[in-house]
Amino acid sequence: MLEERYTHLQMIGLVVMRVLIGWHFLYEGVAKLLDPNWSAAGYLNAAKGPMADTFKWMASTPDILEWVNFLNIWGLTLVGLFLILGLLTRYVAIAGAFMVLLYYLANPPFIGYFSSVPTEGSYLLVNKNLVEIAALFVIAVTHSGRYAGLDRIFYRLFHRKGAVEEREFTGATV
Repeated sequence: MLEERYTHLQMIGLVVMRVLIGWHFLYEGVAKLLDPNWSAAGYLNAAKGPMADTFKWMASTPDILEWVNFLNIWGLTLVGLFLILGLLTRYVAIAGAFMVLLYYLANPPFIGYFSSVPTEGSYLLVNKNLVEIAALFVIAVTHSGRYAGLDRIFYRLFHRKGAVEEREFTGATV
């Protein structure tokens, strides 16, 4: 049983972390959605990481940039909303971590490699993006959506149904 693996306080902490990260994603997505002049082009063109050429190509290709803008806005918005609701938590946490990994790779905090001046939140290899990736990994592996979220409803519906089908298949009784 899920509740037996973590204390109530631990699960509250995980749920709070999930909701706060969800709010961060949702806010960033909605802010971009409401700004008709927003584009990822500036961020992509400023890329200095190992994938800089790829990111700059994306910014310079109008059709690709349009898709990047769309996926960025709606990815942030939906990941944020689903994290807050605790819906498909494991999958959206992984998707969110992948998005943030792309942001990290565009401008990694490698002092001395790209520049000698650290940017805000950069501490050699670890910055706020890497911390958020780690937090999303924790969310993905701890089932916090089953504790407090819509995942709880779906898990109970499908888990119970699966258990009944398994008992019927094997002939086991309860």
